[in-house]
Amino acid sequence: MDSIYERIEKLCKEKGITVTDLCRECAIPRAILSDYKMGRSKALSTSVLSKIATFFSVSVEYLLEGKNSKAVENQLKVALFGGSDDVTDEMWEEVKRYAKFIYDKEQKS
Repeated sequence: MDSIYERIEKLCKEKGITVTDLCRECAIPRAILSDYKMGRSKALSTSVLSKIATFFSVSVEYLLEGKNSKAVENQLKVALFGGSDDVTDEMWEEVKRYAKFIYDKEQKS
């Protein structure tokens, strides 16, 4: 069973970034994840989990429990494109990048 930190590392690896890059992108102090990994802290705040989940376009539930969010992803594809079978990985990644762009823009406002 994967831990929250292991799921975060896996997501970073899939995206081709380091945990340090993630922290920089999400404005999370790197020490927060280091302390969690080393057991110096027992939990991550909802704010930190939310930022990470948003960055990777996954649910907080996925980070906490490792539950597959593919069902939710497929529902979003149906809502956005009318179906999930015709959506390429490239199209889906572009949608997630745009959603992150909008999110970041709103956070700066």
